[in-house]
Amino acid sequence: MKLARRLQLLPPYLFLEIDKAKRKARAEGRDIIDLGIGDPDQPTPKHVIDKLYKAAQDPVNHRYALDQGMPVLRQAIAKWNKERFGVTLNPENEILPLIGSKEGIAHFPLAFVNPGDYTLVPDPCYPPYKGGTILAGGKPYLMPLIEKNNFLPDFKKIPASILKKAKYIYLNYPNNPTSAIAGKDFYLEAIKFAQKNKLVIVSDIAYSEMAYDGCRPMSMLEIDGAKEIVIEFHSLSKTYNMTGWRVGWACGDPALVAGLAKVKSNLDSGIFSAIQLAAVAAIETPAAHLENMCAMYQERRDTLVQGLRAMGWPVESPKATFYVWFKAPAKFDSITAARHILDKADIVLTPGVGFGKYGEGYLRIALTVNKERIKEAVGRLQKIF
Repeated sequence: MKLARRLQLLPPYLFLEIDKAKRKARAEGRDIIDLGIGDPDQPTPKHVIDKLYKAAQDPVNHRYALDQGMPVLRQAIAKWNKERFGVTLNPENEILPLIGSKEGIAHFPLAFVNPGDYTLVPDPCYPPYKGGTILAGGKPYLMPLIEKNNFLPDFKKIPASILKKAKYIYLNYPNNPTSAIAGKDFYLEAIKFAQKNKLVIVSDIAYSEMAYDGCRPMSMLEIDGAKEIVIEFHSLSKTYNMTGWRVGWACGDPALVAGLAKVKSNLDSGIFSAIQLAAVAAIETPAAHLENMCAMYQERRDTLVQGLRAMGWPVESPKATFYVWFKAPAKFDSITAARHILDKADIVLTPGVGFGKYGEGYLRIALTVNKERIKEAVGRLQKIF
């Protein structure tokens, strides 16, 4: 049986390809330093695990969960948003817990995109922006993120013919893969552009809590009038080292949240209740956890950036996320460079082109190993370049 055309239109999922190469190298007995996928190497906080253990022993939590999410979780999310961003959200209709933000982002187009509609997708980008659009029968229109524009899209370059058929814009700051950040001026411009062209904004701020050097990423929902056209996606994966737990949420305009909720009610049965209760414990984690996490990643960032600069590579020091995005060495495209580094130095990096054609010529490093391993990785790179 042939795959459906919608699946044939999807490009190979980048991280599956990287995982294949990594497993092959390890099977050969090689000492691989994995700087490829953004999967934290630190454990989930103990109090979160303890809460899961206790909640999992209660038979009440073994039944189907509410599609809308438990009230206690939605209330905790509302409280966190108020304290963190000063944003007031109604737990009843402006918050929807998700089985990880990736799931919600990928399903969102099914609620609002019809075959032939466009979505405005940054390039390079997190792959589900494109994949979710294609699976819904839509067409991604690529907005180039280029270095001279600080990796921000230029809305003025989007043709009017595309805007007439477009439903929404994806924005992701702090950005994966470029680590770029966006400020209030850009968000005001984006909101004005969306209002003028009757577009929705899908704002992915999964990395809002991973910031350094005094940077404090904001939520678009802080801006007056944004809630009417914005749906925002959050995640516990990176902030609390919970990638495997699959917990996130969407929040914002009630109609947008309701559309996504209707899709999900037909596709899943909610998050295991014990995990939802553990998510509440994570959200209520004392601030010291975030301070320690950011200090750790900042130290790793500095170790890597200083090491690469000492090699003569012009590497920017990111103010947010746990990625370093930099140009591939001269005479290499991104895939060839990543393959060369894996073959000769036993280091896994991510080729920029895997995030889109405008990522060509770049590499992404994830700061997901300890400082000593980063130093070792830099030493290996020095030997082959």
